[in-house]
Amino acid sequence: MSDTVLGLIPARAGSKGIPGKNTRLLHGRPLLAYTVQVARESGVIDRLVLSTEDKEIAAVGRAEGVEVPFLRPAALAADSSPMIDVVQHALSELDSKGWQPEIVVLLQPTSPLRESARVKQAVNMLRAEACDSVVTVVELARHFSPDYVMRIEHGRLEPFLATGSAVTRRQDARLAYVRDGSVYAFWRETVSKYGSIYGQDCRALVIPSAEAVTLDVPSDWIEAESEMRKRNRSS
Repeated sequence: MSDTVLGLIPARAGSKGIPGKNTRLLHGRPLLAYTVQVARESGVIDRLVLSTEDKEIAAVGRAEGVEVPFLRPAALAADSSPMIDVVQHALSELDSKGWQPEIVVLLQPTSPLRESARVKQAVNMLRAEACDSVVTVVELARHFSPDYVMRIEHGRLEPFLATGSAVTRRQDARLAYVRDGSVYAFWRETVSKYGSIYGQDCRALVIPSAEAVTLDVPSDWIEAESEMRKRNRSS
């Protein structure tokens, strides 16, 4: 029997970079709607839950067909609130209502260009590779590799890493990756055992950079709108 999978969408009010972004219309739909659609289309989510402290966001979530079985405390909706605390609160609330998922898939609304296939891939990897977690990452351009980047030390330009002095061509820099925030898949046991969504054995699911736009500032919103128009024209 398959392990039960919770799709958890964390969406708070109070964004400073893009005010009201979780309910703002992106290409004619609330931002939240894109994450809901992808979660459903993935075919691997047993229960989709929205975690928010905001009644307006909760209403939009319900209109999109997402469960909102609780409201998150305001103390867990600040800029500085750790995501692990949000996850633990959601699991505790669901546990108090008699439901315990084995797998959690964290889907942030700020990644509206993710594909449903990535959600499925992440869950399948988690099950197949006996690891603590799987997260999506994107490859950095070679000139952003720690082997190639520089720092300024007492006015002098120095390699950021000591080993960087041996790298004279961008092509020789080692590949580097960054978590893009699209999909985080992990076992509930990882949270309880390590107090972390990553654990000690976190695996990477590399995705195309075109899917990895994260909406933090207005220019990101413009980029996402542009990419969606391109997708509509090509479909």
